[in-house]
Amino acid sequence: MEGSEGQKWSCEYCTYENWPVAKKCTLCHAPRPLQLISQAVSDPEQDIYKLAPLLTQDAASATSTSSFLISQCYDPTKKWSCPACTYLNWPRSQKCVQCMTARQQTPTTSEPSSTTASNEQQLSPLSINVNITPSGSPGSRHSSPSSPEAAKELNNDRNRLVALKQGKWTCRACTYDNWPKSNKCVICATHRGRQFEAGAAGGHSPRIISPDFDEQCSSSSTSTSNNRQSESRRRQSPTRSIRSAESPEIYGATAAPRIIQEDNNITQERKLKQIRNRLRKVDWLWLNACKGVIDGDVHAVEAYLTSGGNPARQLTNDEISLLGRPSAYEIGYTLVHLAIRYQREDTLAVLLTSTDTPSKAIKRVPSHVSPDLAADIRRDVAGNLRQRKGDFPCYFVTDLVTFALPAEIEDLPRPIQKQLFEELLDSDVQKELEVEEPIINWSVELTDRLGSRLYALWNRTAGDCLLDSVLQATWGIFDRDNTLRRTLADSLCDGAATFYPRWKEFESMQAQSLQFTLDESQWERDWAILLSLATQPGASLEQTHIFALAHILRRPIIVYGVKFVKSFRGDAIGFARFQGIYLPILWESSFCWKTPITLGYTRGHFSALVPLETDNDRNIGASCNLDGSTDQQITYLPLMDSEGKLLPIHFLSASQLGKEETIMHEWMDCCQTTGGLLVAQMKVGKKPGLVRQMIDEWLDFYRRLSHVVNNSQSSAAPVHTLSSDGESEDE
Repeated sequence: MEGSEGQKWSCEYCTYENWPVAKKCTLCHAPRPLQLISQAVSDPEQDIYKLAPLLTQDAASATSTSSFLISQCYDPTKKWSCPACTYLNWPRSQKCVQCMTARQQTPTTSEPSSTTASNEQQLSPLSINVNITPSGSPGSRHSSPSSPEAAKELNNDRNRLVALKQGKWTCRACTYDNWPKSNKCVICATHRGRQFEAGAAGGHSPRIISPDFDEQCSSSSTSTSNNRQSESRRRQSPTRSIRSAESPEIYGATAAPRIIQEDNNITQERKLKQIRNRLRKVDWLWLNACKGVIDGDVHAVEAYLTSGGNPARQLTNDEISLLGRPSAYEIGYTLVHLAIRYQREDTLAVLLTSTDTPSKAIKRVPSHVSPDLAADIRRDVAGNLRQRKGDFPCYFVTDLVTFALPAEIEDLPRPIQKQLFEELLDSDVQKELEVEEPIINWSVELTDRLGSRLYALWNRTAGDCLLDSVLQATWGIFDRDNTLRRTLADSLCDGAATFYPRWKEFESMQAQSLQFTLDESQWERDWAILLSLATQPGASLEQTHIFALAHILRRPIIVYGVKFVKSFRGDAIGFARFQGIYLPILWESSFCWKTPITLGYTRGHFSALVPLETDNDRNIGASCNLDGSTDQQITYLPLMDSEGKLLPIHFLSASQLGKEETIMHEWMDCCQTTGGLLVAQMKVGKKPGLVRQMIDEWLDFYRRLSHVVNNSQSSAAPVHTLSSDGESEDE
C-alpha cells in the first residue's frame, strides 16, 4: 500500500504536486496516468517528465471513453473563463473553483478540425494564456486582444461591470470587490465601512459631532477616495467607453446607468468635502444644534447659544446636504421652526428665553445689518488691490480709508446710546484695556480735552481676528471671503526675497537677547511655517503678518496690547510681544500714508480700536501743530505707554536701533501735546459712499427705536396746567 510519505507526482495539466495515493489531481481533478502510477510506485526517483513517451503510448491504446475524457474534458483549449474573476476553469466544472460563480450558458461550438496535435503539447505544464478568449464569452464577438496587457484590461472591464451588476462593495484599503454578504475583505480582512451602506441606501447622512471628528473622517474618506480613483484611472481601458457604446448588449442594459450613478456619487462626495472644509467651529455647533432639535438634544442647542450663535440663523442648501436628511429640513428654517415642527417644547422654551437675555450676548454691527452692502464693499476692496512690479512684488491698496463711529450717535437718547454701545463694542476687551491695565484712554488730556477716545469693536473669535480687525479699522467689514488673507499669503510668498532677510535679522536680535542662536535650516523651517499659517483660513497669525499687512495698507499699524498673556484664573503664562508700532519701512516713505490705524490685543485676540467722530472745533487750542485740512477729523494716538516709555518699533535693522523717535516723525505725523506727550495724528477723512450707506442703515434701527421710546414717554407723562393761584386744574 502506498504511503503518504512517498514521492509526489506532478499533474500533467496544472503541475500541482499530489500525494502518491491520489488517483486524481487535487486541484484540477485530472486523472493520474496509469503508466505514471506504475512507474512512480516502482521507481520513486524517476523524473515525471521522462515518462512522457510511456504516457503517449498508453494514451494511444486507451479506450474510446478515456480518449474522449482526455480530449474533451481536460483539453486546455476548451477551458471557460469565469465572468467574475476571469479564472480559466475545466469544461466539466459548473462553478468557478476560485469565486464559486455559476457558469454561464454558452452556445455550443464545433470541434476543432485539427486532431494532429503532438503528444508533447498535451503533456506540457499548464500555462494560462491571457490572449485566449473562451468561446461564447463576450469578448469572442470582437477580435482577440493583441497583447496580454490588452487582455488584462478587457478582463478588468468585464469584472467591473459584473461587480456593479451583482452589487459588490469595494474595500477601502485594497480596493478589492467583495460580495455583498461579506463583512470583511477576503484579501486584507478590513472591516466593511459605513460609507458603502450609506451609498447603497442612496443618501449621505454624515454624523455631525464636532469639527475634530469630522476632520478625521474627512481625511480618512479623502485618502480612500483618492486611492480608489487612482486605481480606477490605472485600470480603466481606453476602449471601454467605445466598446460599451458599440455593444450595449454585451455588457448589459444596466451597466451604463450604474456607472453614471457611481460617477454622480463621487461628485456629490467631493462637493460635500469642499463644504466641510469651509466650515468653522460655530458652523459645526449650528449643525449640531439643528440635529439636536430633531433628536431632542437640548444640550446641543444650549452649546450653540452660549457660544454666541445667532438664534435667527437660517438653514442653507449646503447645510441641508451635510445633515443628510432633506425631508427633515427646509431652506430658510431656523431652530424655532424646527422646534415647532417636531413639537420640542423644552427646546422651544430655551430658544425663546435666549432672545430675552440682555443685549450683551447679541451683537449688531453695521456689516451684519446690511450684508448686501458689506458684500459690495468686500468686492470693492478686492478691486483696489494691486501688485507692485520690480524687486519687491508686494500687494498694496489704492485707497486710504479710515473707519470711525458716526457723530450721529451722540444725538440718540442715553438709553439708546447705551444699548448701541453694548451691541457694537466688546465690553470685555474695553474693560481689560482700560480698567485692568492702563493701555488705552489712560491720558485725560487726550480723552477729555482732545476727544481722542478709542472704542474696541466687537470681532469674531475665529483665527481670522487679525484680518477682521484690520478691515474693521479701515472699511468697517469682516474678511469673510478671505480676500485679505490670500493677499497676505501672496505678498509674503512673492516678496520673500525682501521680507525674509528683514524678518531673520529682527528675530536674530531677539534670539541673541535671550542668548540662543539658530542655524540656517531652522530659520528656513520657521519661515515656511509662517508662510503656511498665512495660507490657512482660521490659522492664528504672528508679528510678521502684521508687518506685512502694514505694507499692504501702505500705512503704520499701532497695536495697543497687554504685556503678559494670562490664564482664565489671572495668572501670567507668557510674554506678549505684539504691542508696538509696525511701519511699512520696506517701501519708500513717499509711497505710503502717514495716518495709522490702531488695533487692540488681549489674550490671543485682536480688536479694532476706532474713534468717535466729533466737531472739528473741539480740537482748536490743543497746542499741537495742525497741518491737516479742515474737513478731516483728527484723533491723537499716544506713542508712549502709561509709564512714559516709547512704544517699540518692530522689525528695525541694527543700524536703525536708537533712532526710534526720528523714525516715528519720518513715517507719521507726530506732535507733542501741552502735557509733553508724544502723539501721532490719525486723520479721518470722508467715507466712501458704500460705507456711509451701510452706517446709515445701521443707525436707522436705533433712530426708529429712539422714536418709539420718545413717543411712549410723551404719552405716559400727564400734562398739568397751572392756574393763577398756583394749583393745577385737576386740584
